[in-house]
Amino acid sequence: MTSLILSRALTFVEGFVIIVDMKKVRIGVVGLGRLGSLHARIYSELKNVEVAALCDSDKKQAKTIASALNKPWCTDYKELFQKNLDAVSIVTPTYLHYKIARAFLENGVHVLIEKPITRTEKEARQLIKLAAKKRLIMQVGHVERFNSAIQAIEKLSSKPKFIEVHRLGPFTPRVKDVGVVLDLMIHDIDIVLGLIKSKVRDIQAIGVKILTRYEDIANARIRFKNGTICDLTASRVTSDSLRKIRIFQDDCYISIDYVKQEAIISRKIKNKIVSQKIDIKKEQPLQKELSSFIDCVINKKRPVVSGVEAYNALAVAHKIIKKMAL
Repeated sequence: MTSLILSRALTFVEGFVIIVDMKKVRIGVVGLGRLGSLHARIYSELKNVEVAALCDSDKKQAKTIASALNKPWCTDYKELFQKNLDAVSIVTPTYLHYKIARAFLENGVHVLIEKPITRTEKEARQLIKLAAKKRLIMQVGHVERFNSAIQAIEKLSSKPKFIEVHRLGPFTPRVKDVGVVLDLMIHDIDIVLGLIKSKVRDIQAIGVKILTRYEDIANARIRFKNGTICDLTASRVTSDSLRKIRIFQDDCYISIDYVKQEAIISRKIKNKIVSQKIDIKKEQPLQKELSSFIDCVINKKRPVVSGVEAYNALAVAHKIIKKMAL
């Protein structure tokens, strides 16, 4: 693994100059579409990061984004191997995740891979093993884990009995290589698996193709071995956007709005239902996710969503897709 750059910051205390060494992570971004461009911009704003180079196979796109941020650019990710990188964000179509992530891991570079981790479970397992062998950080971009509303209710959600999730929105042609389960529902699968500490017992699912060759609307019912039931609905062909999760427990009912980063908890008090808005400090989830990745690289921490968590979500997503039998 390449060594981190050390930059010097000057701090004045009572007339003396103290030299403080601050670690800076040299990072690259591969894939500069809508999301990858956000990665590049956020990294360029982080004080402990140096954006070494940006890459996209589309020359015009690479040049446009890099020029706006005043950063070097290229069209072949292999050129980044010469940039002495510490870490990289891989924000490409899913079918390229395995090939590109493997190449960077083999070159001793920490990786953040956008969700889903890979197209197949076999590929995910191989990346997990390689990262462990190389002792490298591999984080996967399940950004809802960094949603302030989700983080606020994690301790409140102790023993869910029933969970209902809706993630609906209009069609966008940006994702063409996977269906709505791997595109959208996988966010909620990851959240649910994080809340329910139990293995899956069985799955029922249905999906419908509308505008693509993959499922564009999907519904799944997951039964867990501890008795919890979860209903998930995802659509990328719905006119109105809705991203909500509702958690029902013996002692309370919790409703979360992903987009607004708001949560309401309702409890039975003296034969009445009393609802209370949970105090939440709203923050930008993607910025928190990328900052957390950098922190993991610098301090050798385990990511919130490592390859293992991403693999578990991918495995359940594939079971759902198989049940659809499209």
